[in-house]
Amino acid sequence: MKIAIFTETYLPYINGVVTHIKILREGLVKMGHQVLIVTADTDLSSHCLKDGVLRCPALEFKKLYGYGLASPISHTLEKMIGEFEPDIIHIEQEFGLGLQGIRCAHRLNIPLVYTLHTLYDYYVYYIAPKPLTEVVKKISHRYIRFIARRADVITGPSQKCADYLKNAGVNKKVNVIPNPVEVESYGKDAVSCEDKRALRDRLKIPQDAFLGCFCGRLGKEKMVDELLDIYQKCTDDNTYLLIIGDGPSKNELEEQALRLKISQRVKFTGALAHDELVPYYAICDFYATASVSDTYSISMLEAQASGLYVLQKYDIKNSCQTKTGINGQLFKDAAEFKSILDKLRAMTEKEREELSERVRDSVKERSAMAIAKSMTELYSQAIEKKKRQKM
Repeated sequence: MKIAIFTETYLPYINGVVTHIKILREGLVKMGHQVLIVTADTDLSSHCLKDGVLRCPALEFKKLYGYGLASPISHTLEKMIGEFEPDIIHIEQEFGLGLQGIRCAHRLNIPLVYTLHTLYDYYVYYIAPKPLTEVVKKISHRYIRFIARRADVITGPSQKCADYLKNAGVNKKVNVIPNPVEVESYGKDAVSCEDKRALRDRLKIPQDAFLGCFCGRLGKEKMVDELLDIYQKCTDDNTYLLIIGDGPSKNELEEQALRLKISQRVKFTGALAHDELVPYYAICDFYATASVSDTYSISMLEAQASGLYVLQKYDIKNSCQTKTGINGQLFKDAAEFKSILDKLRAMTEKEREELSERVRDSVKERSAMAIAKSMTELYSQAIEKKKRQKM
């Protein structure tokens, strides 16, 4: 099968969507399929095809993390897609290249698969002043309906995506396929004891400190400010927090840590390349997040693959990622956060090792091959459906 995947962001840029596509592509290739990634690149003035990635000229959209936005109409791109002769087109984002993917699928008369990753209601403040947010939400819902109507198959990583689409007025079935994780990269022995000690020393974190972490984009929608408030209320002097990532809220969060008098125990790493993450998870004892904007957090999956028990703010529509006592627990407020944390801290070394193994085991089924298999089943269904329509 030949599959063209359209996405506004791809490597070397790092976010959850990119990681999802990277792992999906690896699984599809292992299964013997041909995959062409079509993405935007703000450094190019002409299209460039190399190593199965077709990069398209794009303008930088500074308001939204510097994403590149490519033109929704490109005859050059259409010609190159035609030469690839895909059996199916899969759009993973909804902007210029998403529209171009719809256009190519229509012109080639082949099936279109659409995956919703982002709940845009949480992001409208990037482009609209507060008085206009409700109007912009309505416009974004209309746009999502426009995209969804043209898709033969719709997928999303959680029930939360399905509910969002329904609320936006999309009446089609949404196939829930949870996000994948590179399980093999985060094993128990992925990082040596010596390297763990060295990294803690470099970050000025005591070897005996109880260390939690959060990893993600530092924007308002991730609610790291709430996490810092909770942390300040219910942790002692030997409990540290690692904030991995960068974003427009980073300076505000650093100032908040100073104001709360916890800056010595809260370490901001800044942006890290994806292949640098493994040792940072390895030195931690738990993962914590107060975000309710995630659909199925890949950062959380990576933490769980590293054996980290997750403390996740209560979000009933996205509670499927944590299984109480197995790989994580939901909290509603600082008191519940503290109660979970106290139990973790009170565990013996043996109990912590056993818990870590349970956490790792809980995400083993989220491999590249698992998501590739699920997706190819949907691709095949879409291709058969399109064949029947042509008859």
